[in-house]
Amino acid sequence: MKVYVSGGTGFVGSHVVRELRDRGAEVCHERVDLLDREGLARAIQGCDAVVHVAALYSYEADPAEIERVNVEGTRTLVEAARHAQVRRFVFTSTAGTCGPVCGRDATEEDDPPSWELEVPYKRTKLEAETLAREAGAVVVNPTAPIGEGDRKPTPTGRMVAGVAAGRIRAYVPTTGLNVVDVRDVARGHALALERGRPGDRYLLGGVNLPLGELFAAIADLAGRSRPRLRVPYAVAVAAAGAGFANRDEVRLARLPMYFSSTKAETELGYRPGPVEPALARAVSEALSVNGRGAG
Repeated sequence: MKVYVSGGTGFVGSHVVRELRDRGAEVCHERVDLLDREGLARAIQGCDAVVHVAALYSYEADPAEIERVNVEGTRTLVEAARHAQVRRFVFTSTAGTCGPVCGRDATEEDDPPSWELEVPYKRTKLEAETLAREAGAVVVNPTAPIGEGDRKPTPTGRMVAGVAAGRIRAYVPTTGLNVVDVRDVARGHALALERGRPGDRYLLGGVNLPLGELFAAIADLAGRSRPRLRVPYAVAVAAAGAGFANRDEVRLARLPMYFSSTKAETELGYRPGPVEPALARAVSEALSVNGRGAG
């Protein structure tokens, strides 16, 4: 099988490329602007499948640029794949399009709360996911991938680096994350390509952790003191309003971001492993990049 992977040099994309090659696929991941119709047509020529991982994952970028990359870029690639008669299309969305929901783990049957759709990244990923599903794509919804290779880094990678370096000393106790080894996310992409049902979506998660526990685990791995200052959500909102915190990140911290991967486990054979090794790799790389050891 010949597969084109958009975003194949990025954090998740590079792991997807490696996983597909390990499974015997011929993989092309030429970097092409997602609005370059002719370039995309050349890149996917002769391909049996497309895995669209590329996206602008940011809470700070210009909303117009986020829209251009995430929505219009997806539309352009979907149209190019349709014109090339590509047989399979996998779209990398985010768990955030499925929730969170109050009081339980969100599933593929859920939707995000309305206030979170004010966040450009989340709103555009939901719009792009809808486009992809209507075109018959298989959608995967990773939670918060961690591990090696997050060099840009993503907002999750910045969080890990900030705690590991001792720059983040407080947390909002109302929230938590589902964290997953990026290698498991890559395997989930390969399984979705092989077994996923067109038009369906599949959450690819790992373990749900309160933010305080996650920060403590990162700090322990880095040899740092654990962040212990609990910031009430109302105080975080006020800090964002005063410009001392990112407004969109605070908006997303209102509820625990917990999700269930039961559907992917049942239908795809997805089996996430323990998250501790991935967290250790992420912390080690963050400390190495920052040129600092534990302290």
